[in-house]
This record gives sequence, structure tokens and C-alpha cells, in this order.
Amino acid sequence: MNVAHEVTLLVEEIQRLGSKNADGQTSVKFGVLFEDDRCANIFEALVGTLRAAKRKKIISFEGEMLLQGVHDDVDILLLQE
Repeated sequence: MNVAHEVTLLVEEIQRLGSKNADGQTSVKFGVLFEDDRCANIFEALVGTLRAAKRKKIISFEGEMLLQGVHDDVDILLLQE
């Protein structure tokens, strides 16, 4: 799969699993995204897809890389719907 396609799929999954915050932006916890069965089947390298989407300013999250367990409570914020 190409990166642009995976980022598009990531946006769809964040919209499916996330909720709107006070500013009207969709956010989801990394742990929710990582543990979801559908996401596990779609993304071979979820962390890599997240980093690519962050570089394209489609999402934002604290830090450079997210790791399962350690960063499960980190919010991933969708910047572009």
C-alpha cells in the first residue's frame, strides 16, 4: 500500500473510533486505535502510518513516536477531517 492511501484509511479509523472534543476536533487514544481489531488488520505498521500522517500535518500527538503500553493514554488529534 502507498502511504497516502494508508493515511486516508487512518483518518477514517480515527473518525470511527474517536469522539469530538470541545473544539469540535476528533480525537482518539493511541491505545484504543492500537487495540482495535479492524485497525490491526488494516495497518501493517500503525506507528509508521501515524508518523507519516503527523509529518503531513493531518494529525497531531505529543512526542515523536508512540509505543504500546507506554503511550496508550496519548490523544491523537485529527487536524484535517
